[in-house]
Amino acid sequence: MATPVVTKTAWKLQEIVAHASNVSSLVLGKASGRLLATGGDDCRVNLWSINKPNCIMSLTGHTSPVESVRLNTPEELIVAGSQSGSIRVWDLEAAKILRTLMGHKANICSLDFHPYGEFVASGSQDTNIKLWDIRRKGCVFRYRGHSQAVRCLRFSPDGKWLASAADDHTVKLWDLTAGKMMSEFPGHTGPVNVVEFHPNEYLLASGSSDRTIRFWDLEKFQVVSCIEGEPGPVRSVLFNPDGCCLYSGCQDSLRVYGWEPERCFDVVLVNWGKVADLAICNDQLIGVAFSQSNVSSYVVDLTRVTRTGTVARDPVQDHRPLAQPPPNPSAPLRRIYERPSTTCSKPQRVKQNSESERRSPSSEDDRDERESRAEIQNAEDYNEIFQPKNSISRTPPRRSEPFPAPPEDDAATAKEAAKPSSAMDVQFPVPNLEVLPRPPVVASTPAPKAEPAIIPATRNEPIGLKASDFLPAVKIPQQAELVDEDAMSQIRKGHDTMCVVLTSRHKNLDTVRAVWTTGDIKTSVDSAVAINDLSVVVDLLNIVNQKASLWKLDLCTTVLPQIEKLLQSKYESYVQTGCTSLKLILQRFLPLITDMLAAPPSVGVDISREERLHKCRLCYKQLKSISGLVKSKSGLSGRHGSTFRELHLLMASLD
Repeated sequence: MATPVVTKTAWKLQEIVAHASNVSSLVLGKASGRLLATGGDDCRVNLWSINKPNCIMSLTGHTSPVESVRLNTPEELIVAGSQSGSIRVWDLEAAKILRTLMGHKANICSLDFHPYGEFVASGSQDTNIKLWDIRRKGCVFRYRGHSQAVRCLRFSPDGKWLASAADDHTVKLWDLTAGKMMSEFPGHTGPVNVVEFHPNEYLLASGSSDRTIRFWDLEKFQVVSCIEGEPGPVRSVLFNPDGCCLYSGCQDSLRVYGWEPERCFDVVLVNWGKVADLAICNDQLIGVAFSQSNVSSYVVDLTRVTRTGTVARDPVQDHRPLAQPPPNPSAPLRRIYERPSTTCSKPQRVKQNSESERRSPSSEDDRDERESRAEIQNAEDYNEIFQPKNSISRTPPRRSEPFPAPPEDDAATAKEAAKPSSAMDVQFPVPNLEVLPRPPVVASTPAPKAEPAIIPATRNEPIGLKASDFLPAVKIPQQAELVDEDAMSQIRKGHDTMCVVLTSRHKNLDTVRAVWTTGDIKTSVDSAVAINDLSVVVDLLNIVNQKASLWKLDLCTTVLPQIEKLLQSKYESYVQTGCTSLKLILQRFLPLITDMLAAPPSVGVDISREERLHKCRLCYKQLKSISGLVKSKSGLSGRHGSTFRELHLLMASLD
């Protein structure tokens, strides 16, 4: 009988002295898993190749300790934030500095690159989050909402959202296009150290110092599950590339979790202390940790780790059941991120910041960039990684071979495997090599499509239309074959009706246009409302919404009842127009309405004030009627839900 060979699941790869003083930050390149960047108290940023002892490049220019570093997705750019609040961006292939960004008033705690554009987000000890345009060297947006230091920032895979975690025990989600906060996720009882987006689904994971991991549904903005009982503060989490599980880097262990329901698939004991970052490459998980001036790297063979299926026993919590029920296959799946077809576009509006927040290129910045330099320590390694041999290759080069296991795990361990089992063998069992198949996805079987409640403005196929509806019903089998002339005559029956509808709408628009040309906007809106055709009202509001100066208080009294009808329409374009008009009214006239109603009565007779007060009361009554409708629709998912939630916040002063 052959002696089984036991192979270690995790091993230490190397340990290097990264800086002359203490290491304060480090990050792994997520694309290759082999590029490591470290920032230290010696004000330098050093680049390393995993499993090589020598530094590839040393970047200088900061005058204070480097608190945070981040590599972009292609691993061509690196950004570093210092304790003084300055941010520097380097081009690794050109070995030169690109930008120096100034504006934060305290040390930089977190950084992240936008996945599809030359933008960088930074979080600071001053509680502010800033979005920077690298090309123009300026601050695009500033997000305020946290009350303590922002410890982690992550862009969503589609580049539309930004998640932030802070020491104030909260996680916030920001809409980049609108420049505002979408939702806040409370619940943690300690500082939140890390957040991570699911690669496919609308799901967010957050890890905290309170030893919990929470999963948040980004459609309903609710908690999906909460995993408690971590052996220490959660400092690093990473989703598997296919999204089947979440890896949690804890004190001296790697834990593999699932959600819906929450469960632990496997526990791998790794002596990495306080792991700082994780990456996956060639079915291997690479983890890095630092202590003082030393940086250590570790490897976990994911082919020997259970990532789905039967739940593995947790050695820390043996009182938990061995197995939990599998996830319900009939549970609805979350939507996936819409992959953009082009590169990231610039946010819709650019905020003009003060001189202290946005600095134009100056002699001081030029001097900082001249003082920043890249010292190439190892020319051969630098040319191999950052200088591709042809224009198609990207940096760093894609390597197919995984990191080899330690030599003692081959034939030398055969003798150890033949020894009698002991308590140590029971404490460190060999992980199950069998990976159970994932449960079938219910969505794979096509279900009959139900007609949606809201008809979208743009769609590829008609909704609720069938070819059989335009053809006569066949009663006798012998008459199954229909002559072309008969089919065309049946189709033409509705043509005359449609022509009458379009002709009537054209006449109505001509009537409104004739009044519009006189310059009396109020009368033209009144004529459109009197026609009692929402399509005409929508066409007119689409024009009025483009110029906010056309809005007057007396116009609001006429339009608000029509907006209430538009918000209840089944057509998406009607709902969008109604929301846009309501938002303009709230932004321009809600402060005036509330101030007029709260003001004391005037002394004497003021006819104009009385008329204005009457209009304000009428608008207030109509807005109160609409607020209930907006509140009921604020729980919707997607773009409509986000718009109604924003309107609900704007109408909060009505209560």
